[in-house]
Amino acid sequence: MRNFDPTPLYRATVGFDRVADMLDRVMTTDVAQPTYPPYNIEKTDENAYRISIAVAGFGPDDLNVEVKENALHITARREEQEEGRTYLHRGIATRAFQRRFQLADHMRVTGAEHIDGMLHVDLIREMPEALKPRRIEIARPANATAQKTVAAA
Repeated sequence: MRNFDPTPLYRATVGFDRVADMLDRVMTTDVAQPTYPPYNIEKTDENAYRISIAVAGFGPDDLNVEVKENALHITARREEQEEGRTYLHRGIATRAFQRRFQLADHMRVTGAEHIDGMLHVDLIREMPEALKPRRIEIARPANATAQKTVAAA
């Protein structure tokens, strides 16, 4: 099933345009996904996550982490300084890359750190108070208790 038509979703829902667009984008994306650099996505707490990317050969100044339009963009560019070096074998790839992670609603990047050739990006899901479940008390009219007392007597 390669073709998905989200038109029926638009007729039956309100405010789900982004979900339908995301489904459409997923269905039309190329099957061949880039594998460089390797990364892990880890759930560190009930509402906390960590993305770890292997960035051997890159320093903190070579990396750029930014959030725009509900997507986390991680890019790396390294100026080649190869003067006076002759490699017999070069297995550490330091080619430029760009990784993009689509973030769910209410996800916020709390920080990034570069340790031992790994870039760690921490995220947290913050549910707004307006979306948290809340109990609504049912009000009783003041004369309802008086009527029950009179009826019981």
